[in-house]
Amino acid sequence: MPAFWEEPDFDDHEVVHLVRDRASGLTAIFALHSTHLGPGAGGTRFWHYAEPAMALRDALRLSRGMSYKNAMAGLPMGGGKAVILADADRVKTPAMLAAFGDAVESLGGRYVTAEDVGICEADMVAVSRRTRHVTGLPVTDGAQAGGDPGPFTSYGIYLGVKAAVAHALGRDDLSGVHVAVQGTGSVGGGLARLLAADGAQLTLADVNTERAAALAAELGAQQVAADAIMAVPCDVFSPNALGAILDDGGIVRLQAPIVAGGANNQLARPQHGVALAARGILYAPDYVINAGGIIAVALEYLAREGGTATSVGEVRQRIEQIPARLREIWEQSAVTGQTSDQVADAMAQRLIGR
Repeated sequence: MPAFWEEPDFDDHEVVHLVRDRASGLTAIFALHSTHLGPGAGGTRFWHYAEPAMALRDALRLSRGMSYKNAMAGLPMGGGKAVILADADRVKTPAMLAAFGDAVESLGGRYVTAEDVGICEADMVAVSRRTRHVTGLPVTDGAQAGGDPGPFTSYGIYLGVKAAVAHALGRDDLSGVHVAVQGTGSVGGGLARLLAADGAQLTLADVNTERAAALAAELGAQQVAADAIMAVPCDVFSPNALGAILDDGGIVRLQAPIVAGGANNQLARPQHGVALAARGILYAPDYVINAGGIIAVALEYLAREGGTATSVGEVRQRIEQIPARLREIWEQSAVTGQTSDQVADAMAQRLIGR
């Protein structure tokens, strides 16, 4: 593994911390990009990487994205991310989660963790037994915010898709609008249900073909193979799986005037925002449109630290500000000639003092 400061995605991160606990088998990377606005907040990803360097790259990119996401969402939180390197069988044990919780605690509150890919509410409960710097915990009162942030993420993306359709297509409703949804897990599946309720025409794909087929049957949607979804002619391509899919090859395949989805780090490299714009494709910067989940867990954590609680209504009100942020970005893009991701990055960098 190269030195982390030689990685192209290293961006003056404040902390890059490798944890190895031999007794439990835990290997994890913590990356704190910025704590300028508050403790670095971002979920924990449990994933099997072909090479350790890929895990480092993921942690660096995701933590920077969290700095930008939290700043643009108006949260008093910085950006951080943790990656647990899973083995090929993705074995996760109580001892491993306990060791991870101890590692979070050792950072002294500079990092607040929550669910991400491969991590569930029960895992966060286990981690919370070792540290209080954790959020996304279950709640018993349905009016109180907490638990799985996925539905809140889906809601924000749904609102962002509606804003993008209005901006690019001049449509105030989604009836008959064709959306190709890549990924049908917690976020993509929740988004698909919201879109279907508004009368959108859906094409779905997931590497888990059975999950995609079940959701397609439920919603009356079409299903295509995971490797075919980017080439589907549609009004909106919505990526909601893993990132870096908007690369040279992916962008050429797109047959949609809009890209709006919840996957993190959708642009493989900065130049791919320019490539999208060159094709006349409206792009919703991922860390702006997918901020619903972090808004929910951040408000949950901040309220708990203050000895209070946050209602679902309060969280939804904050999420409902996402379309206005997107419109501001697109309007500035049209005036300045910068791409939407460049505009969003500049806004976020100003907010975190970079």
